[in-house]
Amino acid sequence: MHSKIESHFTQVGDTNIHYLSAGQGETILLLHGWPTSAYLWRDLMPELSENYQVIAIDLPGFGKSDKNPADSYSFRYYGRILDGFLENLNIEHVTLGVHDLGGPIGLYWMVQDMGRVDRLILFNTLVYPEFSRMVKIFALGTMLPGVKNMMTSPKGIKRAIYFGVNQKYKLTDETIQQYQAPFGDSTSRKVLLKSIQRLSLKAFEEIKEKLPSFKGPVQILYGEKDKILPKVATTMQRVKADLPQSEITSFPDCGHFLQEEVPQELSQAIINFMKK
Repeated sequence: MHSKIESHFTQVGDTNIHYLSAGQGETILLLHGWPTSAYLWRDLMPELSENYQVIAIDLPGFGKSDKNPADSYSFRYYGRILDGFLENLNIEHVTLGVHDLGGPIGLYWMVQDMGRVDRLILFNTLVYPEFSRMVKIFALGTMLPGVKNMMTSPKGIKRAIYFGVNQKYKLTDETIQQYQAPFGDSTSRKVLLKSIQRLSLKAFEEIKEKLPSFKGPVQILYGEKDKILPKVATTMQRVKADLPQSEITSFPDCGHFLQEEVPQELSQAIINFMKK
């Protein structure tokens, strides 16, 4: 039986955090990236919730969570939020699934205390400090007047989502509107830029150094036609070298936001992985 997806809020410090949850049992915690939200996982959650408690968080600065321009949006800041969030929900161990910017945020949090993560699932994501040219251009764009306003405008967000999907026909107007909705004013757009500007190379170095000591099972699921992270295949081979226990499944016809393209295949792959 599919569980109903429920929408909740919880307070961590001064920050109001929105999240979606469904099901009961072992917890799968899903972290989205830029410029998405928990909404990204909506089509994976019903099937996964048959056997597990699935929680998709809106990271601060995204979705319906608070977007306070005074907050730091550093890796440490996100780590404190995740600690407080899981404490509020009385959750000690998770299977961690990460995508895009949620990758380094989640991995940095994980390498501070590996014992909390039983299994790791990587989707199209950043992992290492050696960034591709595409990522460098993108980060630079968030600093340039004119360009940065374009990137965070409704049109810019629509463009980012379309650019990140290979099978464009799978995107509906409603889906695009859901991704645009959280960034309707200049404050939320400033925060959206800040979330990229605060990417610390030192934190990426720490992930690179500590990740190989993770002992739990690892699943890698990525879309091969990723224009946002064009070197994703190389990244995932490198993860496999660092974590030989990794199982890789790639999807030849999918782009960066493969959750919009093959949600059923992804949830089935995760269920098979979890059962092992």
